[in-house]
Amino acid sequence: MNDRPAAPLPVETLRRKARALNLYGLLAHWPDAGSSPWVQELIQWEEDERSHRSLERRLRAARIGRFKPLCDFDWSWPVKCDRAAIEELMSLDFIGENANAVLRGPNGIGKTMIAQNIAHQAVIQGHTAIFTSAGQLFSELAAIDSAIALKYRLSRYARPALLVIDEVGYLSYSNRAADLFFELVSRRYQSKSTIITTNKPFAEWNDVFPNAACVVSLVDRLVHNAEVIDLNGDSYRNKEAQERAEMRARKRKRTKS
Repeated sequence: MNDRPAAPLPVETLRRKARALNLYGLLAHWPDAGSSPWVQELIQWEEDERSHRSLERRLRAARIGRFKPLCDFDWSWPVKCDRAAIEELMSLDFIGENANAVLRGPNGIGKTMIAQNIAHQAVIQGHTAIFTSAGQLFSELAAIDSAIALKYRLSRYARPALLVIDEVGYLSYSNRAADLFFELVSRRYQSKSTIITTNKPFAEWNDVFPNAACVVSLVDRLVHNAEVIDLNGDSYRNKEAQERAEMRARKRKRTKS
């Protein structure tokens, strides 16, 4: 680690930093204190602390939950998995392009874990993000009766640079949920990035939103300027469960012997 002190900054640069940090007490005494050697260190402490607190706030707001790091993902397990495309998403270039991504595949293949890693990387890199399941999102929106409260809640989900909606397709939803989903996608269309994980091809989304008239338009806006990544293979969760069961069986066998 390099423990050498930072190179001294010009006094005017330090003053601009102090003004940006709203250090009014320091600014009031700037003629006396501005050239002191401890001022740069003080300003650096304040910048580091605010950056740390900002990161903690954004992580709490993102609600990503616990997840396995992508470095621990067994890329050889899925039968089909475009690793290069997923790693490209991890670079976050798609956020700068206001593009979307759809991770599509069967249960237990790793879609949620991949989406959580992307959301976490986005927050680390200074973006705002929210991670939510489709069930939680649609239930929350559909339960709101007040037009003002609904407008506020939609704005909350429309605001972050990245919105991840997990598990679209595992349940079916009402026409109202479909309309609210379409409204949310429309608000984010070409201005923010959205990641969807789903276990169903788009041709079967009519089963997710039965009788909803907006499904075709909804899918059209989601996939426009989107990366659609298909994953296929057996459930990784089932694989891990089987490995744990085998490990426990071997342990019991050693104990008996």
